[in-house]
Amino acid sequence: MAVETGGVGPGMIWNEVVPGGSYWSRVIRRGTILRVVDLEGGGGVSLLCYNADNPIERYNAADTTKVQFNIFLTKGMLLYSDMGRVLFSITEDTCGHHDTIAGCSTATSVSTRYGPGAWRNTRDNFLNCLAKHNLGKKDIAPNLSLFARVQVEPDGTLTFVPGVSRPGNYIDLRAEMNVLVVLSNTPHVLDTNKTYNPTPVLLVGLRSSPPGPDDLCRTRTPEAERGFANTNSFFL
Repeated sequence: MAVETGGVGPGMIWNEVVPGGSYWSRVIRRGTILRVVDLEGGGGVSLLCYNADNPIERYNAADTTKVQFNIFLTKGMLLYSDMGRVLFSITEDTCGHHDTIAGCSTATSVSTRYGPGAWRNTRDNFLNCLAKHNLGKKDIAPNLSLFARVQVEPDGTLTFVPGVSRPGNYIDLRAEMNVLVVLSNTPHVLDTNKTYNPTPVLLVGLRSSPPGPDDLCRTRTPEAERGFANTNSFFL
């Protein structure tokens, strides 16, 4: 479904709307930007990603947060794989809140929150989508939740902070290798809204200029420089 994307200019390669409750996957080629747009400010986009050339390598939430000394991801930060390489760089971010720690919803969690019904949940969406790529339950790792803020209380309790994403907020993910993206557009597992109402998101593929020597994502920290050195060696 093509829609008016406004502001992306001639760099747009493709665009697609993912309805609320649905799942989606695609290989994002190295050097391409995946823009995820929260069209209505609903939040709740759960994401997994893998090295498309060797899917045993995948996004690692623990390394991503540990290496960058931060559980809150935003512009200039990286999504690391479990092999110390960079899957995505965050080259732009108008929301500033993306959850790395709460995980995904399940059939049990959605029925508990919303009552009986044919509610779609993140885990089952992941399984359905992964099956198309000959992957399965063993390939589900802790996911990234876009447009969502989770606050860690002093006692360790996780508290969902509603309303952090506004209509039109977006994040740009630049692929640093060929990345298989698996996405579920379902409510965050801790979302406090008692009404099941996931909203659509727009996905846009954009051409990216080659990163220069002062590229923020590549030069931000010594750890980032090592991550890109590891990534570049994969393509030698």
